[in-house]
Amino acid sequence: MTPAHKNPNYLAVFLGFARNSLIRDMTFRGNFLLDCVSSLAWLLMNLGFYLLIFFHVRSIGVATGWGANEFYVFLATTWIINSIVQSFLMPNAQEFSELIRTGGLDYALLKPIDTQFLISFRRVEWASLSNLVAGLVILVVAMVRLSYRVDPPWELHLGLVLLYGLYIVCGVCLFYSLIVCLAATSIWLGRNQSLYDFWFYITNFSRYPMEIYQTGWGLPLWYIFTFILPILVIINVPARLLAQPLVPRQGWEWGLAGFAIAATIASLIFSRWVFQRALRSYASASS
Repeated sequence: MTPAHKNPNYLAVFLGFARNSLIRDMTFRGNFLLDCVSSLAWLLMNLGFYLLIFFHVRSIGVATGWGANEFYVFLATTWIINSIVQSFLMPNAQEFSELIRTGGLDYALLKPIDTQFLISFRRVEWASLSNLVAGLVILVVAMVRLSYRVDPPWELHLGLVLLYGLYIVCGVCLFYSLIVCLAATSIWLGRNQSLYDFWFYITNFSRYPMEIYQTGWGLPLWYIFTFILPILVIINVPARLLAQPLVPRQGWEWGLAGFAIAATIASLIFSRWVFQRALRSYASASS
């Protein structure tokens, strides 16, 4: 084994995976365009639903600060993060059980590269990035409308944009940690075909502002999905940075922002441990 094989260039490998996926998608351009259109159609139907809601109400919840434009920032953040996850992570996680069933995991284990990296990023679903573009457009439109809400118009500072990008990365990493843990169960269960459904049920809690969970029967859910399974911080922290920049920050908001970074690091470490523990339980398909 050469030194180059001992220390592979992971960025180059990932770019190679992305290029091969794009070539494969462009081989069937009609199917690619149809996937893009169907993804955008689903997005537009959701957007129409919320437009209808805000036609009748001024905000989501009383005195929460989530008016129409603020919520569209939240919604755009949701689509941006979910689009990245759907493009780069979910296609590979869905195929993990097939790798186990067909013996493909044996082949991956023999490669001179980290197994978790290899099975996590070997395929890119480029059509899902259409939602990313749409999310960015909605984000810009909502931010422009918010900026003219005050006099003089509020300016978007570079530091705020960079901080927003940092928490977008944290959100993607938190989702990735959850995906790795769910996919690793395929080694113990033999074939986990309900991964996508379970993923939808769990992440559905992240699609709404956390204020709706902080009263009544929703309070236990707020604790569970904030501090035990940190789903609520994924969208709420970055969206709150841009959606409510004029509101004086409360102490718990800064604490939540710090907790999001700590939770990201802890989740990545824990998911890595779960994956390595699952691999030690793996029995080769040829044995």
